[in-house]
Amino acid sequence: MAQEILVVGSTALDTVETAHGKVEDALGGSAFYFSAAASRYAPVQVVGVVGDDFPLEQLAALRQLGVSLDGLEIVPGGRTFRWGGRYHADMMGRDTLFTELGVFQTFQPRIPEQARRRPVLFLANIQPSLQLDVLDQMESPLLVVTDTMNLWIDTALADLKRVIARTHILIVNDEEARQITGQRHLLAAARALLSLGPRTVVVKKGEHGALMVRADSLFAAPALPLELVVDPTGAGDTFAGGFVGSLALEGRVDEGSLRRAVIRGSALASFSVEDFSLGRLLSVTPAELETRLREFAALTEFTLV
Repeated sequence: MAQEILVVGSTALDTVETAHGKVEDALGGSAFYFSAAASRYAPVQVVGVVGDDFPLEQLAALRQLGVSLDGLEIVPGGRTFRWGGRYHADMMGRDTLFTELGVFQTFQPRIPEQARRRPVLFLANIQPSLQLDVLDQMESPLLVVTDTMNLWIDTALADLKRVIARTHILIVNDEEARQITGQRHLLAAARALLSLGPRTVVVKKGEHGALMVRADSLFAAPALPLELVVDPTGAGDTFAGGFVGSLALEGRVDEGSLRRAVIRGSALASFSVEDFSLGRLLSVTPAELETRLREFAALTEFTLV
């Protein structure tokens, strides 16, 4: 039986514009993207906050995937965190049009009693002081996986390093890895992150795949080449969801399970970018996911003769 996962992160409404169209007030935020992916492999409970303006009917599809939203706080009279962005034509850059923190600005995670015993914890990219508070509320989780973002590296690095010291697996992108460590070369940056405490560091490289570094091993996985990218928003959180969900499914953390987790996370991220918001993540079938995993296997298979 898969281990149960608790995710603490942002729960938002996004307005996103790309060359392929526009959506307004669509599901967004790290916790929603993560749980849509992780729930494909293991039970997930979300802790987050929204205002009473949030369209709760949009959560029906997540509930159908088995995501527990009992830890989602609804603030009376509050306004939900909203973000708006417009992507450049090449999908590599984007312009933030607005950020309205709303109730997220004063978010103080309160972990439900039963959720404190969840064996797997994912700390999405909320303020490091809040991540520390969540860790203090938990009852000795077997696996702690942490994400962060450049804002917290700039403004709360000391607290972030305290979080990293209590983390088993750290997931960051290439820019963040260099920013935390001051190392220019990616492998050197990943090894410097290992020295801060985690047993495993996974560096997301966007369309160039992912690099996993441990004390005695390296694993690099490509991103699946896609002919069409509709909306890259949340791809990193989706990767983390597939990665952590895979580990929870297998119930162990060793070289083989970690490598499979990287591929499962990459596969789900490749679906995420095919539609706006959580659209593709919520509609993908088990058969489609299995086919894509086999495509990943074929992509890197070769012989020396």
